[in-house]
Amino acid sequence: MPSLDFKGKPLVYSHHLSVPARALAVDAKKSLPPKGGKPALDDNLIIHGDNLHALKALLPRYAGKVNCIYIDPPYNTGNEGWAYNDNVNSPLMQAWLKNKGPVDGEDLERHDKWLCMMWPRLQLLHELLADDGVIFISIDDNEQHHLRLIMDEIFGEQNFIQNIIWQKKYSPQNDAKYFSDMHDFVICYAKNKIQGDVKDGWKRNLLARSDEMDGRYKNPDNDPRGVWKPSDFSVKTYSEEYDYAVTTPSGRVVNPPQGRSWRTSKDNYETLIKENRVFFGKRGDAVPQIKRFLSEVKQGVVPLSIWRYKDVGHNQDARKELKELFADAEFPFETPKPVSLIKRILEIATNKNSLILDSFAGSGTTAQAVLELNQQDGGRRRFILVECEANIADTITAERVRRIIKGVPEAKEARLKKGLGGSFTYCTLGAEINAENMLHGKNLPSYDTLAQHLFFTATGTSPDKLRPKTRRGKDGFFYETAARRFYLIYEPNLRFLRANDSALNSERAERIAKELKQANKTALVFATHKFMGQKELTAMGITFCGLAYGVE
Repeated sequence: MPSLDFKGKPLVYSHHLSVPARALAVDAKKSLPPKGGKPALDDNLIIHGDNLHALKALLPRYAGKVNCIYIDPPYNTGNEGWAYNDNVNSPLMQAWLKNKGPVDGEDLERHDKWLCMMWPRLQLLHELLADDGVIFISIDDNEQHHLRLIMDEIFGEQNFIQNIIWQKKYSPQNDAKYFSDMHDFVICYAKNKIQGDVKDGWKRNLLARSDEMDGRYKNPDNDPRGVWKPSDFSVKTYSEEYDYAVTTPSGRVVNPPQGRSWRTSKDNYETLIKENRVFFGKRGDAVPQIKRFLSEVKQGVVPLSIWRYKDVGHNQDARKELKELFADAEFPFETPKPVSLIKRILEIATNKNSLILDSFAGSGTTAQAVLELNQQDGGRRRFILVECEANIADTITAERVRRIIKGVPEAKEARLKKGLGGSFTYCTLGAEINAENMLHGKNLPSYDTLAQHLFFTATGTSPDKLRPKTRRGKDGFFYETAARRFYLIYEPNLRFLRANDSALNSERAERIAKELKQANKTALVFATHKFMGQKELTAMGITFCGLAYGVE
């Protein structure tokens, strides 16, 4: 398979692996918890921080669990003012990027920088996506061709679904130099496309039928089976067997049109006549037509690859939506996406319990689309938004979600006036989870955060749900798989970590070994130190994993 080479690719190829792990720090003051509840990491999330670090922070909890990803990264037009500043641990990269100013149209390496920025983020998004998940990416002609190539490499060429055309404008630009630019792209890849032996990949939904579509069905003959629509009884592909004369109720003899034949055999035709599935017009003398009953047609519409603005909105719609929500403020977004565009993606790609991630959250359109769709169909979809800009994350992204949840008195739509309901937890990125911080007792992670981090490090997957604190016991049993149990003997303070109570001793080991024997499993035990040799522990089915802790 062809691959795209670009400046910096060897240096960022595995950069996502070296991005430090961080905890998510809840900001209760900026959160909007459920009535009577508290902010929680299993609620909707809005995260302020660099999206590369935020995606890494999400892995221990959400690896392989995100059902649908939508991102709207910088289009790299040369006029957006974005800067590439990932701290890649390479002198060559640092020398190249010593000027970390905005990437503009005069930067001859702007495409290389954009690809360097996207590569590790797409790698982490791929890890977060569920096996039956799907990703949609908005883009335009500046980087569409480059994006397709790196998506082929990261997600697999075989998992490409569609390059969707979105009509973003409703009127042409008559002053355009060459062509009036009327569309953007929405590129779609599955984590696993259903093909060949793959049975459990992404399955798209049908779109709801419109009133206009259903309105084409009538019932002129009062058929008890309900409304129906006539369909041509002849076909272009000629078959001598299907070329026969038909006598209408009025006595008129009808043959197929020149070069065509009927769509079924003479015997099947007689069956259709008995079942009153052939229509000869109101006077009974017309060319036969098949009756297609609405009750028997597919109750949905296959999505098209061209999305017109009348169906999914355009850029002006998006600006109006924001002005309605932020009538009291100047809004800094020139090209936001309309809610109806994101809702179309969610209608195709999600079910009522899906988890949706947007790591270039901007104005928070994805959150509004999720909440609107939940209100519409009673769903329990959740969203995770990531926004890196400090002057946007709280005052725009989160504030938009607060307003649509609580209600906007000035809104024209009744549902927005009343509020869509819902909740979210606002987070920032906490300190790095590393040995140095633990050695000095700085910003020690909570038990749950460390347990999830250790489990992900050991297995490459995220646990479904940790055992609650009340059920862990003094041996720290926090999770189990089909073959293994996981124990963490830990409290987030140095006094405990330095004490003998934090050690894996013989008494603990024997209790754990007894549980393992009953469950026919092995165990990983994380602790600061142990009072037994690994050879003895191995015989008991236990592997010890040491935690760093302060010794001064």
